[in-house]
Amino acid sequence: MNLVDERFSSPSLRALVALAVVFVMLATTGWTALRHHKGGGDALSVATAAWRHGSLGGRALPDPQAGADVVARFFASVGPDRAKRLADRYPLVVGNLNGAPIALRYQANRRSLLTARTQETARSHSRLLTAEGRRDAAQRADRYASLLDGKRQILAFDPTGRGRAAEVFGDLDAADRVSIVVPGVDTDVLSFERDADPTRAPVGMARSLYDAERAGAPDTRTAVIAWADYTTPRGVGLDASTGELAEQGAVRLTALVKALPARGAVSLFCHSYGSVLCGVAAPDLPSGRVSDIAVFGSPGMRVDKAADLDTAARVWATRDGTDWIGDVPHLEIAGIGHGADPVSRAFGARVVTSAGAEGHAGYFRSGTDSLANFTNIALGRYPDVRCVTDSDCTAGVAQGLR
Repeated sequence: MNLVDERFSSPSLRALVALAVVFVMLATTGWTALRHHKGGGDALSVATAAWRHGSLGGRALPDPQAGADVVARFFASVGPDRAKRLADRYPLVVGNLNGAPIALRYQANRRSLLTARTQETARSHSRLLTAEGRRDAAQRADRYASLLDGKRQILAFDPTGRGRAAEVFGDLDAADRVSIVVPGVDTDVLSFERDADPTRAPVGMARSLYDAERAGAPDTRTAVIAWADYTTPRGVGLDASTGELAEQGAVRLTALVKALPARGAVSLFCHSYGSVLCGVAAPDLPSGRVSDIAVFGSPGMRVDKAADLDTAARVWATRDGTDWIGDVPHLEIAGIGHGADPVSRAFGARVVTSAGAEGHAGYFRSGTDSLANFTNIALGRYPDVRCVTDSDCTAGVAQGLR
């Protein structure tokens, strides 16, 4: 039993700690975390409404919620020229439409980014905004310019609110192995990437994993997605302590996985609150498609044991000794908290080493055990994965997992 387990081993003490945490968060957030997240009237909603009333050659356009298979059949039937016309007319819709051709989504999102950059640049000089508002607009304009730089492959983009985005490294259509990096709290369009210490943000994490895959297996066709296409909690408040945003994000993640090209295994690498999302999504992910779920810096997956995830995927977990998440009680009371610790022996995940990772977001730094292990998991090189102990590498088998 580790120090954290000893400190919070008493059920009554754990309950009191959880309730104290709740009251502190309520006091410091002013209950704002309980407000519902609304998106009506935003640019994407307006564009989607126009799409629903649109047509192509007298033919109705598919419902965006109809499913990737329906959308894919529609685009296959209209041909590339007419598909491009739709992307030019409805870029925000097509750029976020599961089932639309991948290359077409990249083109559509580039057009949306160009429009958004122009709008934010104008807002950054507007005297109708406060100085803070102008600074925010300027930061967004800079971020959009960065996402437009070179031939970046932006799979999803929505400027609404704090903004969402996803980027692909590699050839997603041809990949035999696909990895998806799912980030945690405080991730939005501005924090999607960072110049200083880039591997602490989703883009840097995904790029680091992709580069390691290419270096380790240059003949294997791989792709990695930096997926910040869900609304994450802001700070460590009530939203971060409940599963509401994870449940909403799980629907989006499941839809993405179902829409991926039909070849190749999919691995999920889920950080912090992103591991909560992956735990919620696990039972609904396409059976047999997701080969691995790796969580790191995890507050829990909202289950007591890995076997309770109801997935055939291998479940991996790691936490560096310098990660502050280790001091957070792993429990769930009345919907607050996310359950058992994924690196505990009782949970039943395969616990891997992460030597060299520093803090809560250092797991993708070059030279770390965690990056080496994630790379081998992504490539399906399971004998090369370094577990904390030999028994940790077989823990999933003991729990009835592969």
